[in-house]
Amino acid sequence: MLLHIQSLAATVPPPLFPATHSPLPLVSLSRPRNRAFFGPLKANKLATRKPLKCSVSVSSEPLHLQSTNGQKPIPAEVSRTIMELSTSGTLSTLTPEGWPLGFGVRFAVDANGTPILCLNDFGKIFPVDWCSLHVQLEQCGVRTPQCTIQGNLEKPGDRMALRKLYSAWKKRFNEEVDESYIYTINVDRVLQMQDFDEDGIWVTSLEYSSAEPDPLRNCAEKIVDEINTHNFEDIFRFSNVFVDLDFKVLDAKMVWIDRLGFDLHLRSVQKDVYEVRIPFPREVADEKGAKSSFSGMSQLAWEVEKHYHIPEFSKVKHLKKISNTAILVE
Repeated sequence: MLLHIQSLAATVPPPLFPATHSPLPLVSLSRPRNRAFFGPLKANKLATRKPLKCSVSVSSEPLHLQSTNGQKPIPAEVSRTIMELSTSGTLSTLTPEGWPLGFGVRFAVDANGTPILCLNDFGKIFPVDWCSLHVQLEQCGVRTPQCTIQGNLEKPGDRMALRKLYSAWKKRFNEEVDESYIYTINVDRVLQMQDFDEDGIWVTSLEYSSAEPDPLRNCAEKIVDEINTHNFEDIFRFSNVFVDLDFKVLDAKMVWIDRLGFDLHLRSVQKDVYEVRIPFPREVADEKGAKSSFSGMSQLAWEVEKHYHIPEFSKVKHLKKISNTAILVE
């Protein structure tokens, strides 16, 4: 089930917390910051009547912003991100007797996301060249988005193309391989699933090759770990300020972060677990932009909680219930 939310971007124009909207002097609103992740805000800047200037990295031409409606990456982008961050998967095809068989393989990808495999005597084992490659990406130990690529195994015929594929393999694994063992999967379509037991969404080969992997992919896991470790109070506050809840939150945890926002898992006092998507006020392009936006949202949430700021945004209204009630660890 897809999560439907209202984007904060539509209702919270930059800056996030202009001084003219606050009923109290902003000089007193600089809350204590956790220096393990974010630097402290300077009180003298908050005391001015000018909007606070944040160091937020925003792409000049947002990627796929219209198609995502500012909420979350489309399935093609998620699949590209999974393939960029993973190095192994399960390759499946048929044996000469017609039995399905899957086995683990390592892979690299080229600039279009085409899987590159190194297979020893593959043609002697399997009589057909069509196959599927299933890849999973574990996020924060609580969610496993995955994609299954269907297509044909091909051997590069062009010498120049073969050298590029060889270079891509060497760059990812830092090892020499026999060029005669290199294959690619000519992508026909991709099935993307957000987690186990969820419905998949089919992605065409054109959608897959045209999509861009998320720009935060290489730092997302580090950011999530830092926030869950050092900024738990902010995550807990987000659930109370930005989400329209009808239950008390016992525990909260960030699952993943991308250019458009982040996903939280919330556990109620009844031990039910829900997933909710909180979008950024604007698209970010790198780690600096993500941290700046998170910091600004943290300040805004604190002001709203302390009644220093009147909420001028629509809260997230729809949550997705997770069947596994033990996913949040203490």
